[in-house]
Amino acid sequence: MDYFTAKTFTLPELKGISAKNVEEHLKLYQGYVKFSNYIVGKMKELSLDSEKNAYELAELQRRFAFEHDGMKNHEIYFSQFEGGPAPLAEGGLMDAIKKDYGSYDAFLARLKAIAMTRGIGWMMLYYCSETGHLLTQWVEEQHVGHLYGPKLILALDMWEHSYVYDYPTSEKKKYVEAFFENLNWEKVVERFGK
Repeated sequence: MDYFTAKTFTLPELKGISAKNVEEHLKLYQGYVKFSNYIVGKMKELSLDSEKNAYELAELQRRFAFEHDGMKNHEIYFSQFEGGPAPLAEGGLMDAIKKDYGSYDAFLARLKAIAMTRGIGWMMLYYCSETGHLLTQWVEEQHVGHLYGPKLILALDMWEHSYVYDYPTSEKKKYVEAFFENLNWEKVVERFGK
């Protein structure tokens, strides 16, 4: 029995991100779904004798966060392109941006700066309903550094696989620019929920 099912995304042609890159990236996403299911099933099987299989269970449990969060991060990532690019309208999210960053331009510059962090990972934007503030975060790999509590509302994949068919690693800034050119801010606003 599968716990998770790969989602399908209706993606338009993206400016600066090729169909080939999207196709390969979606295959990677499907792998995260496959291995999330595999790990859950294998842990269930090995749990029948958890004492004998303690080491294997521990390692699978550690690996599960990587596969699961890789799956979920990519679901947010790809859904942000559906419907084509759309600017951020005035309203709740824009008000929160101005409150926390002063201006949309300052906010966007901050997101882009985080995206340029050296190494593999994700630039994430969260909304904390408890404090009423937006929080930015660099998440190592898929899972190390995710914030507990705040709601993830925007995800930018900064692993090389997300742009390698279009740009060499020395030009990842071009990919970051392309991401924001293609971003449908309405999807982010929906997750923000205000």
